[in-house]
Amino acid sequence: MTTGGQGGEYAQFKATFFEECSEILADLDGRLTRLQSEAIDAEELNAIFRAVHSIKAGAGAFNLGSLVGFSHTFEALLDWMRDGRITQNERVATAVVHAGDVLATLVAAAQTDSPVEPDFGADVAEELQALLDEAGRRAAGAAGAAPSATAGSAPARPPVTASGDARDAASDRSETPAAPALDAGITHTDSLTCYRIDFVPRAELFRHANEPLLLIGELQRLGTLETTLRDDRLPALADMDPEDAYFAWTFELVTDRPQSEIAEVFEFVDADCDLTLAPVLPAAGEDADDDDADGWGLFEPDAQDAEAEAGDHDAEPHAAGAEPSPTASPAAATRTPATPEAVAAAIAPTARPTASGAANAAQAKSSVSSIRVDLGRVDRLVNMVGELVITQAMLAQQLQESHGGDRESIRGSDELATLTRELQECVMAIRMQPVRSVFQRMPRLVREVSAKLDKHVRLVMSGEQTEVDKTVIEELADPLTHMIRNAIDHGIETPEARIAAGKPPEGTIALSAAHVGSNILIHLEDDGRGIDRERLLAKALAKGIIAADAKLSDEEIDDLIFSPGFSTAETVTDVSGRGVGMDVVRRNIVNLGGRIQVQSQLGKGTRFTLVIPLTLAVLDGMVVAVGAEKYILPLTSIIESFRPDKGQVSTLAGGGDVASIRGQFYRLVQLHRIFDVPSAITEPWRGIVVLVETASGEKIGIAVDELLGQQQVVIKSLQENYDPVAGISGATILGNGRVALILDIENLTRLPERPAGRRADAGRGPTARPIDEPADVPLALSA
Repeated sequence: MTTGGQGGEYAQFKATFFEECSEILADLDGRLTRLQSEAIDAEELNAIFRAVHSIKAGAGAFNLGSLVGFSHTFEALLDWMRDGRITQNERVATAVVHAGDVLATLVAAAQTDSPVEPDFGADVAEELQALLDEAGRRAAGAAGAAPSATAGSAPARPPVTASGDARDAASDRSETPAAPALDAGITHTDSLTCYRIDFVPRAELFRHANEPLLLIGELQRLGTLETTLRDDRLPALADMDPEDAYFAWTFELVTDRPQSEIAEVFEFVDADCDLTLAPVLPAAGEDADDDDADGWGLFEPDAQDAEAEAGDHDAEPHAAGAEPSPTASPAAATRTPATPEAVAAAIAPTARPTASGAANAAQAKSSVSSIRVDLGRVDRLVNMVGELVITQAMLAQQLQESHGGDRESIRGSDELATLTRELQECVMAIRMQPVRSVFQRMPRLVREVSAKLDKHVRLVMSGEQTEVDKTVIEELADPLTHMIRNAIDHGIETPEARIAAGKPPEGTIALSAAHVGSNILIHLEDDGRGIDRERLLAKALAKGIIAADAKLSDEEIDDLIFSPGFSTAETVTDVSGRGVGMDVVRRNIVNLGGRIQVQSQLGKGTRFTLVIPLTLAVLDGMVVAVGAEKYILPLTSIIESFRPDKGQVSTLAGGGDVASIRGQFYRLVQLHRIFDVPSAITEPWRGIVVLVETASGEKIGIAVDELLGQQQVVIKSLQENYDPVAGISGATILGNGRVALILDIENLTRLPERPAGRRADAGRGPTARPIDEPADVPLALSA
């Protein structure tokens, strides 16, 4: 227990640990997904092992017992996969993927201090242990069949139990052959070096859930390892503390790996042990011609020194450091007397960084170029930049109103505007993050839900590097989770039904992201049964959501799935059927200033499109005037603007106007009719038409009175104080201090226009809808 400042530091360290766990698990989930679909290479497997090991080490530091115990068994399996004792196959891949899911759940529970069931993950842990046991029996059988194995081969390590304890340490020592003396006949080549490692663990090493057997396994993979167990610190049984460490080890490792790579084996335990690592040199006066003293690579100059020496001694073309023939025996290699000078010359090259080593060092130096900053600080910085943008606009407005000001003032204002924009772009880039952090949570969700429903589903993701504001990313997880669960439950059929319909038994869900203008488009598409509109109408009629005489288009029928309390599930399960989900999805997306669209074909599948602004902070807009009101049109949606002739504007028989531009007809949206603005220009040919394009590719003309100019504006949300307003995505403060509304181009195309002269029931200004009615639901649905 810690108090005061120490308690605060402990909480901070723990929060940092869980932040790192989130990053590790996000990367781990992607790697495990690849493992399930294809055989991965050693580098990928090492990355998975390091991820689990890092989580286990941190969990041990914070005494998270359940997490430590499970991750230890998981780590042991991965360790045996790395050294080849467990080969990759479908069963192993499935077990590893499920173990990753359990690990993520345990981390989440530990982070929120939520209790987990005592037997949670026990079935997965038992499967991991079964794989370890089977591999251990195979290794034991192979050892019995080949008793004449060479002295340099690594002895098989026993399986590790789920609790993290080695099985019967005394039994292990009796089964492992005693390590022979180092110079008892081991053969070495000129490129090998022998290192002596003294490893004395302290009690903290075990309390932090580290296992010496795993460290030994790491060393065995680096070369030929001889191990000596030292029990000189072992007390009498009555004085023994079961939580203390009494054993120590001396290792002698013959390897061609650099010393730095050997040190990396102990990087997670270096604070919990006494460790010495150094090359082994022969005793003074030892015979250099003795076979046991030669061939270590320590007593012969390296290739560069040999070439330099050859230049000075032309009579000796074959330098001592030259590479021997691959077929030549070690005994036939040329040897150099082990003089002190030769030893010093031999050790020096091992300490010199090679070209690749220098590159790695530079890369490591450059990789530590990021810092972890609390998101609250970034938010405050963004808010301050937003205020700076408003202040700069006010100054520019004041200069303009004072007849332009003097030349120096104008130049200073322009420089301030440029610097403000650059600062705003830099600050916003800090909050931009790839949607990968959200997307990588979905493979696990698909595995869990499809297994629960006994369906075969494959998730295909693309556009994971698409960047969006972090505040937007945080709000995307829940909507996407609901949509994918619904897609698996309602969209994807059972394998039998798919085969009967002529489809492959495995369903496919495609999740993608892309930038379009100032928005991000997220598509979620499945190849399932699609929406049965007749069944949908019948359900909506039975629940009283629509009137019996309502005439709805296909698009309006599809939108019924977003109605509160609506569900087509026949039975209520823990996956769906409660009528809670899609209405919440739409509400969350609308609160982000976005919208959701659905397209479906019966028997073919369904496609959802989420259109969400890249940022909720700043946008470039065009200020337009409609009567006495000012509105902002997102600049990225504008194609062009023009003043039409009277002959270019036509009125349709069913109501509404269209404008003809270069032989193409475009529907006109008149803002003064939608928002009931008085004293506005009512004839489009007397004002300006701004041609805009929606995210779906539709082009429409927006009739306004006047264009006032381009301006960078700070987005202020209306959702905190007002109900969602149809056609409005937010508000901003102009340079003169007045408030202007930011138009939602997509929703404008779906809003009905009021006949000229008719006032809105709610009075002047945009019509506010009830909070429980989505802003972009067609009015026919609420009739």
